[in-house]
Amino acid sequence: MTTRYAALLRGINVGGHKRVPMAELRALIEELGHTAVATHLQSGNAVFDAASGDEQSLAVELERGIEDRFGFRVDCLVRDAAYLRAIADNCPFPAAELEGKQLHVTYLSDPVGPERFAEIDPAAFAPEEFRIGDRALYLYAPNGLGRSKLAEALGRPRFSRGIVATTRNWNTVVKLVELTRS
Repeated sequence: MTTRYAALLRGINVGGHKRVPMAELRALIEELGHTAVATHLQSGNAVFDAASGDEQSLAVELERGIEDRFGFRVDCLVRDAAYLRAIADNCPFPAAELEGKQLHVTYLSDPVGPERFAEIDPAAFAPEEFRIGDRALYLYAPNGLGRSKLAEALGRPRFSRGIVATTRNWNTVVKLVELTRS
């Protein structure tokens, strides 16, 4: 029996740095013994079936494979289909009423609590908002992520220390749910 997963690679193919061609990423995942491999966009989203392993061991395996093949380290998060569906289903913002560029999910390697972000004054960033989910942050940025002062604040090292974080817009969140659907 296999489980369907998504691999979320952090910081590849941005500005010509850490270039990972998607065809080579698919080939690497297949060489690692996984099946039904597909990629989405050029920004490090892959889905695959694995007969064994868990999210953490699969992420470590993929990180090592990328470093061996491409010569640089890339942080990877691996999440199963059920988790991805739960993230979409539990969105605290009205996703159906928003454009995909206005809503984002930052997937996190570990759970975080509100104390991590206690020094952020929500009123200072209105109308932008964030909510904490299960190993995720939901971010409403009505003018998009590139103009978001709240995203900039949340990305500061003191808030992300000790965790791996990678962000996807809502369109990609929904597409990953579709691609991992059994």
